[in-house]
Amino acid sequence: MKTIKKDAYKIINMKPSYTFLDHTADVLFRAQAPTVEQLFEQCALALEETQVDLSTVEQTETITFTLENKTIERLLFDFLDELVFYKDADQLIFNKFEITINKHGEKYELSCTAHGEKLDHQKHNPKVDVKAITMHMFEVSKVDQGWQAQVLVDI
Repeated sequence: MKTIKKDAYKIINMKPSYTFLDHTADVLFRAQAPTVEQLFEQCALALEETQVDLSTVEQTETITFTLENKTIERLLFDFLDELVFYKDADQLIFNKFEITINKHGEKYELSCTAHGEKLDHQKHNPKVDVKAITMHMFEVSKVDQGWQAQVLVDI
């Protein structure tokens, strides 16, 4: 038979309580896909889904942009950051992406056509506002079955 110390008994019978602590509320997601282009698409969809209900987004606006970087990891970071820029600058959100990625010498080049529409708070059921993509816990890796990524976004 175990003996419970008197002090331990007091802790067990403490009245229920809770405390809010200061903490940065971020969103972490992981994505995987057989190709690097599909991985970027899944990360873009996850980013947009963080902010709105994607089923409410119509494809009435189209933008095309290109980016380049020396690594796939930095290219993904820049790509997601570009989507946050379009949301902030032009109030555009997207739910369809056509992405091609090619390596030219020492650099990877991404070309993206994104389809979506202007953010409408009545229609799109906003969730949280993504402020930035962070490098904290950011990973992109080639695996046996394809590609995987982990992204932490600041909200």
